[in-house]
Amino acid sequence: MAQKLVQTQVQKQQLLQRLSAQQMLQVKLLEMPLTELEQNINAELDDNPALESASADDALDFEGADGGDTTGDSSEQEDGETSEYEREEREDALDAAFDNIGRDDEMPEVGGNRNYQNADYEETVYGDTTSFYDTLKEQMDMQHLTEKQHDMMEYIIGSLDDDGLLRKDLDSISDELAVYHNIDASADELEEVLHRLQEFDPAGVGARNLQECLLLQIARRPDDKLRRAMEEVITNYFDAFTKKHWDKIQAGLQLSDTQTETLQNELRRLNPKPGASLGETIGRNLQQITPDFIVDTNEDGSVSFSLNRGNMPELHVSPSFTEMLENYKNDKHPAGRQTKEALVYAREKVEKAQSYIEAIRQRRLTLYATMKAIIEIQHKFFADGDEADLKPMILKDVADRTGLDISTISRVSNVKYAQTKWGTFPLRFFFSDGYTTEDGEEMSTRKIKLALKDLIGKENKKKPMSDDTLAEEMKKLGYPIARRTVAKYREQQGIPVARLRKE
Repeated sequence: MAQKLVQTQVQKQQLLQRLSAQQMLQVKLLEMPLTELEQNINAELDDNPALESASADDALDFEGADGGDTTGDSSEQEDGETSEYEREEREDALDAAFDNIGRDDEMPEVGGNRNYQNADYEETVYGDTTSFYDTLKEQMDMQHLTEKQHDMMEYIIGSLDDDGLLRKDLDSISDELAVYHNIDASADELEEVLHRLQEFDPAGVGARNLQECLLLQIARRPDDKLRRAMEEVITNYFDAFTKKHWDKIQAGLQLSDTQTETLQNELRRLNPKPGASLGETIGRNLQQITPDFIVDTNEDGSVSFSLNRGNMPELHVSPSFTEMLENYKNDKHPAGRQTKEALVYAREKVEKAQSYIEAIRQRRLTLYATMKAIIEIQHKFFADGDEADLKPMILKDVADRTGLDISTISRVSNVKYAQTKWGTFPLRFFFSDGYTTEDGEEMSTRKIKLALKDLIGKENKKKPMSDDTLAEEMKKLGYPIARRTVAKYREQQGIPVARLRKE
């Protein structure tokens, strides 16, 4: 039977969101840490002669830049009078414009680093080592990844908990990437990227549970009988292993007492928390951090904050360039070819300078609005420093209060830090899901976890409470959660079952 080749036409509707060049610049600058932004500004100042930094006396204070008097004390020139210095300055600018005709005018890649050091800059130091996340990102940068794979891996790294484990399922990460970052990543694609991340140091990083974490570490050992025995225990006798039923393991693997002891000792060398091996957990001084916000708690309980500007200068467009364009615009005499080329060059540089200044301004507005909303929602925590006072707060809550996109709030919360009276925290520390009780009361899951941890910490170590008993006790404390919720929150905090807590 002859086969026919049939051609069909399918119409597919797809919504694509494309960012303009200005929006892309704003996103890049928004995500930059303060020190990197300072380097980027200096690189831009070197590259664009139409962009200038203002002196300290001329700089505008952001918080006070809403109508305050910004006039200086310098004397003004009379109308129609131009100083010799100003004429020379404009001539120099025009000469520079001529000299640069034909050169590569492309804007340098935003975010690119340049070796820039300022001996007067005092960074706020919260440790003497790079962070766990920075270490992973350094390893990521050495991989041959596509841009999409890079974005996926960076998001997965940011989703790891303090122990270096990935508690989120890949389907949830796929949804978050689609909603917050417009990245269409399937669970299979994320699985492939995760496997590459799991090859990073320290061994066990990126595991989704304790069992996978231990197997990843065992897999890096030399292939011998001991390694195979360790894999057998964790793969087929994991329940017995967690309950310390070594008699069952010994019988199942037909091991001698000496072999069992050796196996026990080697398994004890494995690290259940690979993230903690590179320093203290996030939010507890594991890295050098320059906070983006300085939050002050006053004696009367009020809370104020300011943006940390570091050594970031105020920027403005060079008056020489703008005056040059204005003069030629008003000049009725025809301009020659070389003059026209100079004007095109000057106009491009002025437009780039204006775009860059606007992106910096939008960055400040976004950061200011985000932190203001967080403080308004979590005011009680900033006032007394009690973590249990943190209210349920998700990205949408801050987005609704500020009028910003959820994706923008996500970007800010993932990379910015706030220095408070109670310590320095990443902004994502202030976010947590809510738990609604049967009575309709909403409370922070963080508060419930802290109460559970405190309850377990006070239990009789000779007779630790089961999850059922913990659920009953939590209900008495005003947290009516189910046994399975107790088990979930207990595991998320790395607290073992009652049998393993017994002393």
